[in-house]
Amino acid sequence: MDQTGQNIIDAAMELVVERGYTATTTKDIAKRAGVNECTIFRKFKGKKEIVLQAMEQKRWHPDLEPEDFKNETGNLTEDLCQFARIYMKKVTPEFVKLSLGLRTPELAEDTREGILAIPLVFKTGVMEYLRKMYDKGKLISDDYENMAMMFLSLNFGFVFFKASFGGGLTEMEADEYIVKMVDAFIHGVAK
Repeated sequence: MDQTGQNIIDAAMELVVERGYTATTTKDIAKRAGVNECTIFRKFKGKKEIVLQAMEQKRWHPDLEPEDFKNETGNLTEDLCQFARIYMKKVTPEFVKLSLGLRTPELAEDTREGILAIPLVFKTGVMEYLRKMYDKGKLISDDYENMAMMFLSLNFGFVFFKASFGGGLTEMEADEYIVKMVDAFIHGVAK
């Protein structure tokens, strides 16, 4: 990808974050990228192709990976705090806004799998971890999927509200939230 193509991708995705996919036009993308609108069509078939190529790039797609859940201590508090910090570092409010901006009928079929991959990796990693902790006698339930979904929701909810309202709902910073959330979560599932 040359620099002009990258500028077009970055401009398009910034606009999708700000306005959503439908309200983003190729004219707006060209203006933001500092190129002529014709240049967009020389480099890409259209707005949809720009977005799909962007979703392959780490800047526009969190790189949450199964390996993020492999470095564990066996201490529920430490490990779950670490998983939450990784999640919030990679699944930023900007990504949440982008994923919401991409939920449009024109893109749904093409973007659903890529957007779903992120929570699925997190859920699977947490489920595997909780299974190990149950086997070690540290949990009261073997309902790993339900617990993992609760933990995912607690993390996503915070990021979603920060993306939606900034500090308007809470001034609490992510790390303070993580510590308190993990403590409350553990008291609900631990022996």
